[in-house]
Amino acid sequence: MTEDKLNSSTDNSRRNFIKTSALAAAGFMIVPRHVLGGKGFLAPSDRLQVAGVGVGGKGESDIANIYKGGKSDIAFLCDVDDRRAAGSVKRFPKAKYYKDYRQMLDKEAKNIDGVVVSTPDHNHAMIALAAMQLGKHVYVQKPLTHDIYEARVLTEAAKRYQVVTQMGNQGASGDGVRQLRDWCEAGLIGKVHTVYCWTDRPVWPQGISWPATNGVVPKELDWDLWLGSAPYKPYIDKMVPFNWRGWWDYGTGAIGDMGCHLVEPPFTILGLDTPMDVQCSVGSVYVDEFQRGYFPESCPPSSHVIMTFKETKRTKGDLQLHWMDGGIKPVRPAELGPNEAFGDNGVLFEGTKGKMICDVYGSNPRLLPLSKNEHDHTKKKTPRVPGGEDGHYTQWAEAAIAGYGKIELSSPFEIAGPLTETLLIANLAIRGTDVQKRNADGGISYPGRDIKLIWDKANLKVTNFDEVNQFVKRNYRAGWSLGA
Repeated sequence: MTEDKLNSSTDNSRRNFIKTSALAAAGFMIVPRHVLGGKGFLAPSDRLQVAGVGVGGKGESDIANIYKGGKSDIAFLCDVDDRRAAGSVKRFPKAKYYKDYRQMLDKEAKNIDGVVVSTPDHNHAMIALAAMQLGKHVYVQKPLTHDIYEARVLTEAAKRYQVVTQMGNQGASGDGVRQLRDWCEAGLIGKVHTVYCWTDRPVWPQGISWPATNGVVPKELDWDLWLGSAPYKPYIDKMVPFNWRGWWDYGTGAIGDMGCHLVEPPFTILGLDTPMDVQCSVGSVYVDEFQRGYFPESCPPSSHVIMTFKETKRTKGDLQLHWMDGGIKPVRPAELGPNEAFGDNGVLFEGTKGKMICDVYGSNPRLLPLSKNEHDHTKKKTPRVPGGEDGHYTQWAEAAIAGYGKIELSSPFEIAGPLTETLLIANLAIRGTDVQKRNADGGISYPGRDIKLIWDKANLKVTNFDEVNQFVKRNYRAGWSLGA
């Protein structure tokens, strides 16, 4: 399922500058500074040399948190927008700055150990794979990719190139998810049969048509580089830094933004794989009293997706997982008091013996009714990550320094890839609601609005509604490719 490039000679040119084996092969060994100077010292050879791609906003906090862990130097910065990069440039004045990640990797590959990718969704995969093909460890913001095909390619590439990987869903390292796992494994709620995940996102425009008026490209922004793999379109106002999330060419909607934080707890705790089938309904925007709006370029204002997962040892039969966005919530649990908070973002597990709930990132876990928590003495069996959510960044850096396969991570691509595939399969159902068909009488129908999509994991396709398979793997704009 991977690109030909995954089989290219780049395997032989893979470099790992932080492993002592590479140094030994060169005929010498650097003695770590802590051997000479005692504890608390890290030699330059023991520090991860990191390049950040997309270093404004979330990217700025990503590299700052990785640096704060004390194991990394931020050596290179890359961003297509000088305005967005300004904070990181000020924070890391010694880092060399680039606008085009391709130039950076071409010129600086020998000086880079790890790459942090925090760009908009549509450019994640091509940047990450190019780095992986050079033997660089990668930390990639959520969702891992824009397309299902890309997620599968990155999952396979992590193993092929033996690099350390982590997706930026920091809640996967939090104590909350581990508390939920301990409760589940202790049998407190029995076997789970239904899960609800909900969010108040989107908080950006969705369910709209593409603006008729073009904007003026800010002088600090290279619009062509920002578009990257996406089809060329003129710049529109307020696209950056955030409103791109609501356009299918660049973003993945509310589930792409928040799903990795909300679906991850049940996905990992219950040992789920990608869903067998998916169905959905979406919120409508009406152009007049008779006609529902048709906005295929934009994600809908709200959606309710139901996914079915194959039975695992922690579920009672096949599991149903409900995803709700745009402010839609499940029915309030009867065990929750009338004045007890339900939350705008959360996850509800329903089992054969009880229920448990948490907020976004798996935080604030609690049993229902809440009175149960006062007397809970469940033993903590699941190992905690030092630093919890903040430790997510340091975990990646330490694992990269140790080398592939030496340290367990919370969200390596072997987990993040299938999780991302799951969310993007849900998006197939959402996008399918806007697929139009011309009827014999000249009218328009929407055949994807009332069906259940059957997913073929092995072949990466929907078997009963071929019209949505065009969204499994998109075509990149001329001049851009997946990987090097």
